[in-house]
Amino acid sequence: MKLRVVLFCVSLLILSSCGSSKKASRTKKDAGVVLNEPKPVKIPTSSEVERTKDLITKNSNLNKQTLDYIRKYAAVSVKEMHLHRIPASITLAQGILESGRGRSELALKSNNHFGVKCHSEWQGQRVYHDDDHKGECFRKYQYVESSYGDHSAFLTQRRRYAFLFNYRSDDYKGWARGLRKAGYATDKKYPNKLIKIIEDYRLHEFDKIKSNGFNVDHKNTKVVIEDKGLQKTISKYYEVKKGDTLYSISRKFNTSVEVLKEINGLTDNTISIGQHLLTR
Repeated sequence: MKLRVVLFCVSLLILSSCGSSKKASRTKKDAGVVLNEPKPVKIPTSSEVERTKDLITKNSNLNKQTLDYIRKYAAVSVKEMHLHRIPASITLAQGILESGRGRSELALKSNNHFGVKCHSEWQGQRVYHDDDHKGECFRKYQYVESSYGDHSAFLTQRRRYAFLFNYRSDDYKGWARGLRKAGYATDKKYPNKLIKIIEDYRLHEFDKIKSNGFNVDHKNTKVVIEDKGLQKTISKYYEVKKGDTLYSISRKFNTSVEVLKEINGLTDNTISIGQHLLTR
């Protein structure tokens, strides 16, 4: 009888250890590989120090951590604006909001300031955090500046964000609402949060900074979008002039009206003077 009890207990221990081993293997996460990210280089000042000093003078109640964040990353946002046509105010406001002023766990441990998730194409390092779902995969960077560059690539390489580039570069409200519409965030208050940050800290002033010293050639700037695995390259923006129609523009760039509507997220043939259209 004693022998049977001993054998029964041993069997339970074996089964228990096997079960826990399988569970551990299921929860093991892929940490990815370290990518060769370029080291950040010193870029021209965007007068962020002077601007934040002016803000403090006029409103001493503004959050000091947010002001520190602006001082650190305003110039990077302006550089990305001139490279990719994303308003600096939007990039900076998103960085402030998504990273908790650079103090969130994801920002501090992974240099991920925009909450960009891994997605299937990401080959770099990764970390796992609870977000909309438990244990979601997020990208990890060596440098914060890499996070900013990847944020620009994220917006320019996905078709669902293409319509945003129809907005004027100073239309931060249109961009804020468009990001929510395109699915960047699920929070219904996301646009208002961005707009409030931009207006409270006058981030829209950074949208006016010229590209002097950034050596950006817009004519050679390429935007790549994804379409079910098929990549299409868009290499030029066209500013709509008086008398232009989608048909006349399509003839000018040897494309079709339907293609112009598709890559610009247009639902009809209505265009306006000053509007920027992506062309092939």
